[in-house]
Amino acid sequence: MPRSPPQKASSIAATLLVQRCTATTSLRRARQLHAYLLTTQRSPNVTESFLHNNILFMYARCGSFEDAHQVFDKMPQRKVVSFNALISAYSRSRHHAHSAFPLLDRMRHELFSYNELTATSILQASAVIGDLAVGSSLHAWSLKLGFLDNVHVQTSLLGMYSKCGDVNCAEKVFIHMIDKDGVAWNSIISAYAKNGRFLKGLQAFGKMLRNGVQASSVTYSLLLNACAKFEDYDRGKLVHAQALLQGIYADLPLQNALLDMYCSCRNTDAAFAVFARINNPDLVSWNSMMGGYSESGDGEKLMNMFVQLLRESPFKPDEYTFLAVVSGTVGFPARACGEPVHALIEKTGVSGNVYVAGALVSMYFRNDDSLSSQKIFSLCADKDSVLWTDMIAGHVKIGECEDALKFFHGMYLEGCDLDSFALSSALSACADLATLRQGEMIHCLAIKTGSESEDCVCNGLIDMYAKNGELRAAAQMFSCLPNGDLMCWNSMLTAFGHHGMAKEAFQIFYQMLKRWHLPDQVTFLSLLSACSHCGMVDVCRYVWNLMDEHSLQPGRKHYSCVIGLLSRAGLWEEAEEMINRSPFREDYVESWRMILSSCVRRGNLQVGIYAAEKILSVCVDDCAANILIAKLYAASGRWNDVKETWRRMRHLMVEKDPGLSWIEIQNNVHVFGSGDQSGEIKDVLGKMIMAEEIEAF
Repeated sequence: MPRSPPQKASSIAATLLVQRCTATTSLRRARQLHAYLLTTQRSPNVTESFLHNNILFMYARCGSFEDAHQVFDKMPQRKVVSFNALISAYSRSRHHAHSAFPLLDRMRHELFSYNELTATSILQASAVIGDLAVGSSLHAWSLKLGFLDNVHVQTSLLGMYSKCGDVNCAEKVFIHMIDKDGVAWNSIISAYAKNGRFLKGLQAFGKMLRNGVQASSVTYSLLLNACAKFEDYDRGKLVHAQALLQGIYADLPLQNALLDMYCSCRNTDAAFAVFARINNPDLVSWNSMMGGYSESGDGEKLMNMFVQLLRESPFKPDEYTFLAVVSGTVGFPARACGEPVHALIEKTGVSGNVYVAGALVSMYFRNDDSLSSQKIFSLCADKDSVLWTDMIAGHVKIGECEDALKFFHGMYLEGCDLDSFALSSALSACADLATLRQGEMIHCLAIKTGSESEDCVCNGLIDMYAKNGELRAAAQMFSCLPNGDLMCWNSMLTAFGHHGMAKEAFQIFYQMLKRWHLPDQVTFLSLLSACSHCGMVDVCRYVWNLMDEHSLQPGRKHYSCVIGLLSRAGLWEEAEEMINRSPFREDYVESWRMILSSCVRRGNLQVGIYAAEKILSVCVDDCAANILIAKLYAASGRWNDVKETWRRMRHLMVEKDPGLSWIEIQNNVHVFGSGDQSGEIKDVLGKMIMAEEIEAF
């Protein structure tokens, strides 16, 4: 067979290289092809504009828009196709879509006529940037140029209105379409699903099938994603069944949509069955499955899946992977799980992600490790309001309320948005510290930011004022609520309960029932607390039975409230019976301590010794129990037993933790203990006495 002449062989090679341009995604490879095409003889069948347009497409596909624009600018002869190619490339990128619009002016300036492809691409660019005003102007522009009869332009209009959130205009465009193909139906279904009109999307799907239009895997993916978003398990199963009946090929996007639907609806078993049938799961598949386990609280399966990903998958975990893993295992001990995962996050280089940082902060706070949380927070460059709020709420939960207020102050100085969650967390800190002045300042901030009417902020304000003894202010806040939720009612109930105002607490309770709020465990705990403070034994029994009528299981605090009341009333047998029938009887030292304390006050030696034995059998070096039993012996005149008890305490090196008090003066909190003779406390007390004398004078 005779060889081809060198020039002809070179021409064939150039033609093949031009064809390769349509498939290349590597920028390095694209530049090599470009260089070779510039130095190779071109085939007569390949025009110069065709060659340049293909190179332009190649660079755009590789994400190098700068190279693509340079090729466009250096074209010796541009055509409409060249403009459309660059506009289309820009319209597919969220970060470069705005660059498509100047090309329209350039086309007009260079006397080129727009066509349907120009309109389709520029409408897609307006959809990407989400500018409804620009999109509506382009709609009028397309109408003026006579492009609205083109199905591709109509579909682009549908997509534009959908992404801009104007479903009504998307409906109007769809209704006026004569030839509705599968892409058009998918666009309107997507418009409904993305804008919260799930049922309308399902109705559109039904019309699509009745009109004889074949649904594709894209259609089912859209519907399943909508079911996942609204956590509609029943309809999700129906859509899955319909896809199986129609014999739709389950490609990877459809399988991932199924995974997401089952995981969002908390059916991880069905989700895993789908996952197991995926031949080559991508990272989205792995992340969806781990996210499902995380949301369902199945930490062990989540960790097994994560280890399997590291061992078997070619994909490296990303920030979404670590977010699911850290969030799903937050209840595990940090040393066993959280710290190794944190080390892997640092190694992977995603620790700077604000969402991952937030999950790590929550994990360490759950393990009472505020120092590690602070370290992560300080290393995060882009701190958002959520991360600041996590730091404030985390410190409040572990009792470090002063640090919580310091972070709240830092958040304010940084200019972050003080949302309702940050304000309510700061108010909780003020309530626990009993710092009224700080709480009043945060109240002012809540009014300034317009968050005062938020339920969680109202909750915090009622709680803060109540714990600072300002019941009138708490009641005034409560009365200003037009439709407070159950938490607000519970906050007011708790306020009255803690101050021993049982009558007012029950008035609130009956008002709450009239408003059709169903009481929960917190409601009954507040009522029991009010009864306990006021010594109302019979009413307490009534509340206890009422709790059973509402099918609510009493918790540890409910039992403690009742046992404390019965002990103080001298009903020790009933208190012991309550301890024995509680589900927490194996760990009830505190309840026996309450019985012992009441015996000391009433001088009941027999029951007191019995209670002390119960405590010391569990905790020999219990400081409070030893001190109480010594007081009980002293009250009974058994001084030898008193000496023996103190001797045993000294032998065990038992020391009573000193009690502390604090006072807030001129925005400073001063802490002092019994017998504190420090100069600071003397100065503070001296200033207070002087201020009182001046005011009295």
